[in-house]
Amino acid sequence: AADRFGVANLKLEAEARLVRKETFTVDNILDNLLYADSKNCALLLEKAMDFVVKKKDEIIGKISLDDLPGTMVMDMLTAISQAQREGNNGDDDIDTMRVSELRRRLHEKGLCVDGSRKAMVALLKENSRESSARE
Repeated sequence: AADRFGVANLKLEAEARLVRKETFTVDNILDNLLYADSKNCALLLEKAMDFVVKKKDEIIGKISLDDLPGTMVMDMLTAISQAQREGNNGDDDIDTMRVSELRRRLHEKGLCVDGSRKAMVALLKENSRESSARE
């Protein structure tokens, strides 16, 4: 309802609570991925992708990811990249930033913090280009 009525802060709070409470399993991961994508819940989608990367050996051959939208391929690659970089200092690469960091940077710039990961990355990049052009 928060998304339908344009109450972004309520949607983000509800998403954060869901992320804290949701327990992913091999049996429910596909439903969670599809739900997160359909509702533009970037934080939930990121957590679900992290689960897929962590449990990939258990998931392979047990569930089909054929029903996932093609747009999730980039999210999956990002999750793999984030897992490989864990502990390394790559926080300045907008393309591989965690959703919480993207939202923090957008908030600092007074920009919209709601939307898909792809939309947040694009907005930050556009804002950076505009800032560079003004200087």
